[in-house]
Amino acid sequence: MTASMTAFARQEQATQWGAIVWEIRSVNHRYLETQFRLPENLRDLEPLLRDKLRKAFARGKLEVSLNFRPDTEQSQNFCVNTDLVQQLGQALEQVQNTLGQNSSPNPLELLRWPGVLQTAEVDYPQVKSIALTLFQQALEQLQAMRAQEGGALQAIIEQRLARVDEITAQMRTHLPTIMAQQKQKLQRRIDDAKAELEPGRLEQEIVLLLQKADVDEELDRLQTHVSEVTRTLKQNNAIGRRLDFLMQELNREANTLSSKAVDTDVTQTAVELKVLIEQMREQIQNIE
Repeated sequence: MTASMTAFARQEQATQWGAIVWEIRSVNHRYLETQFRLPENLRDLEPLLRDKLRKAFARGKLEVSLNFRPDTEQSQNFCVNTDLVQQLGQALEQVQNTLGQNSSPNPLELLRWPGVLQTAEVDYPQVKSIALTLFQQALEQLQAMRAQEGGALQAIIEQRLARVDEITAQMRTHLPTIMAQQKQKLQRRIDDAKAELEPGRLEQEIVLLLQKADVDEELDRLQTHVSEVTRTLKQNNAIGRRLDFLMQELNREANTLSSKAVDTDVTQTAVELKVLIEQMREQIQNIE
């Protein structure tokens, strides 16, 4: 399946400690390049994330960001350190027994004791576990978007390929007529010049012209490259580099066809082929 290198994924989940938000941006690149922006408390996730991306993608520049927004209401909640309160109560009881006094401790005084009131703490191991699960969902979303975009690119390329194949077949059909017209044109030029030619000179000129205008090999190679591009598009691995190479080969044959043109129709055909090949090449730059 053809996959694009351009895509975006976003996943968000609320937890009891705050919101976790993943964003992954992917653009075209010659190789696989990954960049991470992670909170300091979650930075140790990077090696595992990098390994997951290497297994999932072969090419593309991936920018991965994780935003953890702690719950402000949760951070403002207090909890009582009951163990410490019990220890303080036992200490007060011992003091009262020593002094011979018996009175209940003032709860407000106990709350003022350092460590009795505590703010809720973030359970970062649990946050990391949730973040990894959410990252996998973002990764799958990115893969789906790259596949969807790749399908659209493949449709565009296949449309241009069909046109290249059609043009090549038409030129092959019209080539004998073009060659016959060129032969007649050369004969008229010789007759108009009333040139005295050596025996066989006319035949030599015609042979040279036919050799120069013979583009059968170029048409054969064009069709071969079109077939190879079609076959490559059906593969399930990274195909972008191979497609780019095939576009270079197609362009080479179109240039040769243009250099051999002895007729305006051939010239126009070569120009149209170059336009189609360039259009395909532009789309291929985004294929993994």
